[in-house]
Amino acid sequence: MTDSLLPFDRPAHVGLNAHLLSLTETYRGAGINGHIHNLLRRLPAAAPDLRFTAFLSERRFVAPPGMALHCVRWPTSRPLVRILWEQMLLPQALRARHVDLLHGLAYATPFASPCPAVVTVHDLTFFRFPETLKPLRRIYLRAATRSATRRAMRVIADSHQTRDDLIQLLHVPSGKVDVVYSGVDEAFGPASPEELGRFRQQRGLPPRFILFLGTLEPRKNVVSLLEAFAQWRRDAGREKEVDGVKLVVAGAKGWYFERIFARAEELGLADELLFPGFLPGEELPWWYRAAECFVYPSIYEGFGLPVLEAMACGTPVITSSVSSLPEVAGEAAIIVNPRDISALAEAIGRVMGDATLRAEMRQAGLRQAARFSWNKAAAETAAVYRRALSLGGTDHG
Repeated sequence: MTDSLLPFDRPAHVGLNAHLLSLTETYRGAGINGHIHNLLRRLPAAAPDLRFTAFLSERRFVAPPGMALHCVRWPTSRPLVRILWEQMLLPQALRARHVDLLHGLAYATPFASPCPAVVTVHDLTFFRFPETLKPLRRIYLRAATRSATRRAMRVIADSHQTRDDLIQLLHVPSGKVDVVYSGVDEAFGPASPEELGRFRQQRGLPPRFILFLGTLEPRKNVVSLLEAFAQWRRDAGREKEVDGVKLVVAGAKGWYFERIFARAEELGLADELLFPGFLPGEELPWWYRAAECFVYPSIYEGFGLPVLEAMACGTPVITSSVSSLPEVAGEAAIIVNPRDISALAEAIGRVMGDATLRAEMRQAGLRQAARFSWNKAAAETAAVYRRALSLGGTDHG
C-alpha cells in the first residue's frame, strides 16, 4: 500500500511514544523494551511512504534513516514522571510537530491527544492475574489501558490470546484489534560446540544445565519449576541422566521474588541451582545455546519471547499450555500444564534423558522460529498505521 491510498497530499507523519525504551543493562532493558527497540529500528525501512518521529528520553538510541527523534530532558524512566509527560506535554509536542497519528507502544496514550492514535497492548496480566502486580501499578495499567483502547482507532495485540483478552475483558470491538507477532533478533541462532565450550569455561558453567530466563515474579511460575526439578531428581534417583545437571534460574528480581529463594532452600536445592541474575543482552544467545533444555512454565504471557529466542538458538523447549505460549511454540516444544508439577517433571525427564528427542526438537524449534521476524512485524505494524489513517480506519467492526 502507498500513500496514494491515504487522505493526505504528503507522507503521513506517525509519532511513536517510546518512553519505555531503555538501553541500560538492567531489567528495564528486557521485555517490552526489546519489542520497542526492534520496531523503532525497522519501521522506516518497512514504510518509506510514512514519516516517523520517536518521542523518548533514551539519548543513546541511534535513529535509523527516515526517523526523527524528540528527546526530552525529563527522567521518564521514573513511572510517575513518564505518566505526567505523556499526559501533559506529549499532546503539545504532537501539535508542534504536526503529527497525524500517534502510536502508544505500550498500553497508554494521552487522554487529550490532538490526533488519532494506535495503541499496542502486550498482555492483560493486570486483569488476569492482578495479585502478581503491586497495587498502584495494577490500578494505573488498568485505567490507562481501558482508556487508550477505547479511544484508539486501532489496537495492536502481540498474540491472539491478548486479542481475545481485549475483546473479553475490555469489550474492545473485534474488528478494531490487529494481531502483530513479535520477531526474534538475528543475534539468536546456533553456535558450534567449540564456541559453546569456550563460553561455558569463561562463565564457569556446568557441562549440562537446564535454563529458565525471565523476571523473578509470581507470574513466571518459577516455584513450580523448582518443585518439578526436585521431583525429577528424586524420581530419577541414581540414574546417569541427573548426574551433574544444574538448574540455572536467570533474570532480575521482580515482584515478590523472595518466595523463590525460600522454596529453593526448603527443597534442599542449594547445590543444584545457579542464580546468575540479570543477563546482559549480548550474552543472552550464549546462555540459550549452552543450555541442554529451556523450561518456561509461565502461567500467563502476552507473547513469550524467551521461548522464541531459545528455539532460534536450537535449544529444546518445554513450556506452558496456557495463554499465548502454544501460539509461539507451535509443535516444536513440549507443552505442559504449568500447574501440574508431575507433568512438568516428566517432561524434563523426557528431554534430558533422550538425546535423539533433543536433536529432533532442535530442528523443529529452528523451523518454528524462522516463521517470526522483526521485519515482518514492522511491515504489519505499518499496515495498521495505514488502516488507521485511511477512511477505513474508522471501521471498528
